[in-house]
Amino acid sequence: MIAQLTLPLEKAKHQFKTRRTSLMAIFLFLILHWYLSLFGQTFFLHRYSAHKMFTMNPFWERFFYIFAWVTQGSSYLNARAYAILHRMHHAYSDTEKDPHTPHFFKDAYHMMLHTRQIYNDVLNKRVVVEEKFDRNFPVYPVIDKIADSWYTRLAFAALYIAFYVIFATHWWMFLFLPIHFFIGPIQGAIVNWAGHKYGYRNFDCPDKSKNTLFIDFLLLGELFQNNHHQAGSKVNFAAKWWEIDPAYPIIFLLDKIRVIKLVR
Repeated sequence: MIAQLTLPLEKAKHQFKTRRTSLMAIFLFLILHWYLSLFGQTFFLHRYSAHKMFTMNPFWERFFYIFAWVTQGSSYLNARAYAILHRMHHAYSDTEKDPHTPHFFKDAYHMMLHTRQIYNDVLNKRVVVEEKFDRNFPVYPVIDKIADSWYTRLAFAALYIAFYVIFATHWWMFLFLPIHFFIGPIQGAIVNWAGHKYGYRNFDCPDKSKNTLFIDFLLLGELFQNNHHQAGSKVNFAAKWWEIDPAYPIIFLLDKIRVIKLVR
């Protein structure tokens, strides 16, 4: 009798451990993908490619170019197009010429559709870009050709799906897959929408930028938009003693070990 009761109990315990392990694997993968891709975007695309807040030698530039590609995967963003759009954003912030202001759209989705159109026009050179924006950024045509291929994007998507097929134990876990597929644009939508609509202002900038502190831990300092628009070349996006830019200590360390050299 005891043996008959013990067997189902052991089976239930094994199933519980298996489900817990699977859940941990899914969440760990999601968190790692989110923050690694976000670091590639804030460190390499934003602070380096668009703003040149620091310098690095050709080896490390290629390394972080590839790092940004691999961590973004299926939602790869071209460094040249990113830099140009971001420089336009600073020059024309919250005006009709801003490629991603939230103040002319009813929701973040329509804002990002507009941004996508401008991005593709710049990427494919269908528009004339002002010379002041179209210079001084890393360009690696061979890497771009591979990374921007639909075959490559679909291959990354297939890898994400394969991971979930192996580890997911419930149907609802597969609902996280779109985050992996579109991780770069999702992060950009949060920053561009929330960072110019919600929060507080330390500085009276001529735009509508805000510091959205309550969710900035999700965006590695990117939601200190008001601070950043006040001092666009400052590598630390925090301005007050109680504000923390999570990416800055990593950048500071990379400077100290001479991977990069901060522009002072």
